[in-house]
Amino acid sequence: MRRTVFNEDHEAFRETLRAFIEAEVVPVYDEWFAAGQAPRDFYYKLGELGIFGINVPEEYGGAGLDSHKFEAVLYEETARAGVQFGGSGVHVLLALPYIKMLATDEQKKRYLPKFVTGEEMWAIAMTEPGTGSDLAGMKSTAKLSEDGTHYVLNGAKTFITGGVHADRVIVCARTAAPTAEDRRHGISLFAVDTKSEGYSVGRKLDKLGLRTSDTAELAFVDVKVPVEDLLGEENKGFYYLGHNLASERWGIAFGAYAQAKAAVRFTKQYVQERTVFGKPVAHFQNTKFELAACQAEVDAAEAVADRATEALDAGELTPAEAASAKLFCTEVAHRVIDRCLQLHGGYGYMNEYPIARLYADNRVNRIYGGTSEIMKTIIAKDMGL
Repeated sequence: MRRTVFNEDHEAFRETLRAFIEAEVVPVYDEWFAAGQAPRDFYYKLGELGIFGINVPEEYGGAGLDSHKFEAVLYEETARAGVQFGGSGVHVLLALPYIKMLATDEQKKRYLPKFVTGEEMWAIAMTEPGTGSDLAGMKSTAKLSEDGTHYVLNGAKTFITGGVHADRVIVCARTAAPTAEDRRHGISLFAVDTKSEGYSVGRKLDKLGLRTSDTAELAFVDVKVPVEDLLGEENKGFYYLGHNLASERWGIAFGAYAQAKAAVRFTKQYVQERTVFGKPVAHFQNTKFELAACQAEVDAAEAVADRATEALDAGELTPAEAASAKLFCTEVAHRVIDRCLQLHGGYGYMNEYPIARLYADNRVNRIYGGTSEIMKTIIAKDMGL
């Protein structure tokens, strides 16, 4: 089936990106994998390539586009090569929408030029050790100083992707207590400079997958955050977080579809080259049937992912539609990658093969950005159930 989601500009970007990955990432990726993170200077290369500035207005050094389709190409090409760009995905997919939506003109002038070049990498800190999906239960606090010049931030966060290399982190903290009517009231967002006194990075977490993405624990002890770094209005943070969840879940959905597509590609190549009982594994009927079934599921996920992309670019992707796309694409990827690993036999369990890394990387897709169970709850509510 012919796809219509991408045009010539997207395909030209794909060619450039594929060449960049082959030259700058593939030769050193095993080193990144062993180190558990991409090197900080790699992000400057992404900045030079223009990855960070695609959706940033031209006045701040970006390309001034308003589309997620270039991000979609990036998901497909990194999955195709069996690599990741460290924790940089959060920089663009998660942090940038908050800056564009909430930052004042003065803040954008301070933040965005360095954002585009990779000089200032961003992350977002929502999850706390005692809270996962229940963001309204967060305990971190930010109290306005008596002279009104800064907030004093205290608390801790965990599972913060990009947290090791981040230069600024959008931290969610309570500036007021929840009310009896609304537990979500009182949360605010701050663009915190990680060089601030009292800000510290704890453990770099040892994850099952996404090994090159630095994920950390953060702690704040009397961190002074200038009032000029409050994003949006005080106490409205929970509303802002909900507003951007659709784009985050789209990213997870599209990334999962891209992983499933890559898994079929890797497996097709493997079974054609691997010989068992005197013939290639691809010659066995079971192999053909399994890969055919996987391809059919990937085709369906591609259609769902493309439709969600078009809706997102048009500003029409609803929370329920984003939840549906995430649920479907991540479940498809789970099934497809598992079956593809099985066709690799024992070699599929070895990290030197991309299918093993895909298997581990894919597992978190059904957890972060809202678990599959949360997605079902959102969809059911939209159905009137």
